[in-house]
Amino acid sequence: MSDQIYTRRRRLLGTTVAGISLMELGLSGLAQAQSNSTASGSSAASFENLRQIKAGTLDVGYAEAGPQNGPVVILLHGWPYDIYSFAEVTPLLAAAGYRVIVPYLRGYGSTRILSADTPRNGQQAVVAVDVINLMDALKIDKAIFGGFDWGARTVNIIAALWPQRCKAMVSVSGYLIGSQEANKAPLPPKAELSWWYMFYFATERGYAGYDANRHDFNKLIWRLASPKWNFDDATYERSAASFNNPDHVAIVIHNYRWRLGLVTGEAKYDELEKRLAKGPTISVPTITMEGDANGAPHPEPSTYAKKFTGKYAHRNISGGIGHNLPQEAPKAFADAVIDVARF
Repeated sequence: MSDQIYTRRRRLLGTTVAGISLMELGLSGLAQAQSNSTASGSSAASFENLRQIKAGTLDVGYAEAGPQNGPVVILLHGWPYDIYSFAEVTPLLAAAGYRVIVPYLRGYGSTRILSADTPRNGQQAVVAVDVINLMDALKIDKAIFGGFDWGARTVNIIAALWPQRCKAMVSVSGYLIGSQEANKAPLPPKAELSWWYMFYFATERGYAGYDANRHDFNKLIWRLASPKWNFDDATYERSAASFNNPDHVAIVIHNYRWRLGLVTGEAKYDELEKRLAKGPTISVPTITMEGDANGAPHPEPSTYAKKFTGKYAHRNISGGIGHNLPQEAPKAFADAVIDVARF
């Protein structure tokens, strides 16, 4: 990556590190969380305070709610989204007695890479290692995981490589573990078209374009990925603030270039990537989910069902639900987390 990666620094608003309870979080959207409705798209629920903790190579920003002694649920967002994808899921789970942790992934929000010398790496293994490091820092031995997009891939990886840390899992769009070798195979033209942004990011023009236009670029992705979700401007702006992270562009670009084999990852993760390239099965209890109006690239459930060798169920969520399923159908997602914990 170029030296530009290390010089693009923008200051964000500071976040409090004070201890927060469910009430202090100000999660006012509990009563408004809907199962399958996307009509309002409003920013009712909010995380008013965030915590920070040093974990591995990161200083991680995260929201927390629910009782400290409750079973832990860790919820992971994707690109181009952030922790607010779970703003309405979180109070539902907290009210059910779960301790809910919702971290910003590397390159988002208040999460920071601690050293200027650390590569701004977005390969799949490193994001999973980040989460394991966060669990260690928080002294969490085992958790239930839920995620979509990058977050779904990450929970898949944790369940496959560290099953002792994963009690159960909810994964939107199923099994998303990949490899550079598998990504060399061309797709049918229609499928290639849906990955247009990955090819754009492969160019220096795409790097510069995303850096200059990330706000409008990501809003376009939201609309394409969830064509029936009528989110309002306030909802988008709340999440768009997280894209001002000084490492956001570098990490996003590296992620998509790494997938195509155009850049290397860090050598210390090579062994993990070799294991992931074999497409390991997942034995922990799992519920996979898919919205009926997902406009983003995603596999058909029938193609990945056999990857889950433990107790398994798939749920199709109707009502015009797109790619950002936890935010568009928060009750359906929260119900899946509660149900999979009982498998």
